[in-house]
Amino acid sequence: MKIIHQVHPEDFNRYTTQQIREKFLLEDLVIPDQIECVYTHYDRMIIGAAVPVNTRLELGTYEQLKSEFFLSRREIGILNIGGNGSINVDNAKFDLEKQDCLYIGKGKQKVTFSSANKSQPAKFIFFSCPAHQEFPTRLMKPSEALPAELGSIDNNNHRTINKYIHIDGIKSCQLVMGVTNFKPGSVWNTMPPHLHDRRMESYFYFDLPEGQRVIHFMGEPHETRHIFLNNEQAILSPSWSIHSGMATANYSFIWAMAGENMVFTDMDPVPLQSLQ
Repeated sequence: MKIIHQVHPEDFNRYTTQQIREKFLLEDLVIPDQIECVYTHYDRMIIGAAVPVNTRLELGTYEQLKSEFFLSRREIGILNIGGNGSINVDNAKFDLEKQDCLYIGKGKQKVTFSSANKSQPAKFIFFSCPAHQEFPTRLMKPSEALPAELGSIDNNNHRTINKYIHIDGIKSCQLVMGVTNFKPGSVWNTMPPHLHDRRMESYFYFDLPEGQRVIHFMGEPHETRHIFLNNEQAILSPSWSIHSGMATANYSFIWAMAGENMVFTDMDPVPLQSLQ
């Protein structure tokens, strides 16, 4: 499991493009018949993917966790971005269609992933953070996820936000998670931008057509940088960084946060005119 350490904003200001990619970009998560994980020191978030094609995959523990099983002291949110699949949690089975979300609380011991059809495999993207209390395992459909429409076609940012794991949705210790889907003709996300001084955030971009790119903006408002991403890649956003982006075609992204405050609207707005 790769480990990514925190970066101070004063150091970030001097980074080259390659250094930014090494410290914040998660490129090779979605690999057939494998589980890939990255451990970050941003609120101890683990970001990963399980893509069962020809075999069932089991989420084991890692040396870095020093725990008997993966969820000994953790919780996890999982979203399917592929074909139909299922997740077995100890003795319970949960069937997930595309954009269904499963939350699994602290203490569950055996988690396995499988696809219903290997020609259209499930792609399970997950986010895990430390937990101090056990909450029930729960499956949620997009229609249950308190969809909210934001933005407008005039600003090219008309989008629907599905909030799955948050203070008024699926209960968790500190994980907050959801999906943003764009209306036709809209490509801007999280604009106007904001900061979260009390929590980190990660974006996982998906459903971007082949050959197209996402341009993600990050950094302190007065010292911004950009990075290009491909489909099915993730980016880390520290608490001091804006997190905003656009793409050359329509797309969706998963957003996940961990930290001190679970209220979805806990944001520190950044006026557009102050960006540099």
